[in-house]
Amino acid sequence: MAAAAVSEAWPELELAERERRRELLLTGPGLEERVRAAGGRLPPRLFTLPLLHYLEVSGCGSLRAPGPGLAQGLPQLHSLVLRCNALGPGLSPELGPLPALRVLDLSGNALEALPPGQGLGPAEPPGLPQLQSLNLSGNRLRELPADLARCAPRLQSLNLTGNCLDSFPAAFFSPGALPLLSELAAADNCLRELSPDIAHLASLKTLDLSNNQLSEIPAELADCPKLKEINFRGNKLRDKRLEKMLGDCQTRSILEYLRAGRRGCGKGRGREGAEKDESRRKRRERKPRRDGGEGAEPDTGDVGRLLLRVLHVSENPAPLTVRVSPEVRDVRPYIVGAIVRGMDLQPGNALKRFLAAQTKLHEDLCEKRTAATMATHDLHTVKGPLLYGARPPQDLKIVPLGRREAKAKELVRQLQLEAEEQRKQKKRQSVSGLHRYLHLLDGKENFPCLVDADGDVISFPPITNSEKTKIKKTTSDLFLEVTSATSLQICKDVMDALILKMAEMNKFTLENKEEGALSDTEADAVSGQPSGPRTNPAAGKDGQSLLVVEQVRVVDLEGGLRVVYPSKADLATAAPHVTVVR
Repeated sequence: MAAAAVSEAWPELELAERERRRELLLTGPGLEERVRAAGGRLPPRLFTLPLLHYLEVSGCGSLRAPGPGLAQGLPQLHSLVLRCNALGPGLSPELGPLPALRVLDLSGNALEALPPGQGLGPAEPPGLPQLQSLNLSGNRLRELPADLARCAPRLQSLNLTGNCLDSFPAAFFSPGALPLLSELAAADNCLRELSPDIAHLASLKTLDLSNNQLSEIPAELADCPKLKEINFRGNKLRDKRLEKMLGDCQTRSILEYLRAGRRGCGKGRGREGAEKDESRRKRRERKPRRDGGEGAEPDTGDVGRLLLRVLHVSENPAPLTVRVSPEVRDVRPYIVGAIVRGMDLQPGNALKRFLAAQTKLHEDLCEKRTAATMATHDLHTVKGPLLYGARPPQDLKIVPLGRREAKAKELVRQLQLEAEEQRKQKKRQSVSGLHRYLHLLDGKENFPCLVDADGDVISFPPITNSEKTKIKKTTSDLFLEVTSATSLQICKDVMDALILKMAEMNKFTLENKEEGALSDTEADAVSGQPSGPRTNPAAGKDGQSLLVVEQVRVVDLEGGLRVVYPSKADLATAAPHVTVVR
């Protein structure tokens, strides 16, 4: 009787066992009630599937602990995703040892500490010897386990964003402790100091400690031999010159400034020289280039030069504004917008490449839309001002891309049915397309939406945007939006990456003649505009690839400014071949 009851409550487990599946995803309606009935833990039957390589259980507000038997029952597990649940304050029993685990995602839970016996696994021998990626963002961690480096010695990526950490354990930066760590993100914490021993992270390439309480940056940071990208914005540094440089300068210049200070020139010519060199470099890049005079760079000719011109709100006679209503605070509170003019999507596969670039950003930087979601709109179909709010699923109506008008509740249900059909046809738990993101809405009473001045929903993040504002080959002016449930900084970082990618694509379009562009007649038929002289919108003066980026203000319902993008601190890490004119 008991076995029959388990099979009835968890049909996915019986199916996975019968079909010898290597992947299992548990999410969607009904999961929360079943986990609650199991005592807030995963059912023991789950840990009798030794062939599993991938296990995901997400969006379950009643899951407080994985339950005993995971380590013993799933020895071949490569990826364990337990995000957006209620795990905490610790893990009892501890997760490891999991000898084959490479990816562990515990983001969006309620973890406060990971002490021995209630953490990730033993330190001797290492409980997670093959772990490469660990995501602990969006928890309540006050401290990290001192033996983390010994538990996971091959760690390459560590995300600690959005916790309550005030320091890193000393052992974390010991020589040889984490020789492969290349990405460290600990933004939106309470960090008060950064040890000079961070120089021992020999493989570190990316460091994000933005929005903390740091007052100094150790000069030894410049000794990290592979460091390419740093973010310390939002910290109140004692060195105001350095604080300003963090918003305006490239990583290379900042590291040189730190080196100069360590050589004893912090108050003299060394640091001033580094700052002046950076200032001169920027003036050269921004200076109009005439007849190949001063400011020309020998490595990058005039043709195909990437230019981004920022149009400030004060320069725009009709700036677009996004108003934010209070309901999104508990759903998806962060949004950033921007307008980009001058894209050329007509030649060949330009539009296809643009859409593929968005997909790649969603997979990588946006962490499969869990960190942030982008949406791109044809500006000429967007009627402002816009309202970013939240509505009950039965009240949110949208015409999704490639589908008929539907209420969000109906759309989500339809996507769930399609996902189940995909699983049956492919005989595996993974799904594709929009179906992969349905779990991000689990447990939400209201869904986020962006509404235009006509009252039409043009975006339903993180799922889809509207057919009304769909990008076409003839689109040259775009409205971009990035939303996130985790932080405003990730919205800005994603927007930076998207705009810089658009600039690179325009350069490629300008330099490569492709066949397959729309004829004038075809373009007119699509756009509904009369014929006229047609020019390449990507080509600026002297054959340069020019995009204009217009600032978009995000305000509350009373008109108080929440964020404007791009600000002076945004688009600050552009590549050397990209010139940002402000």
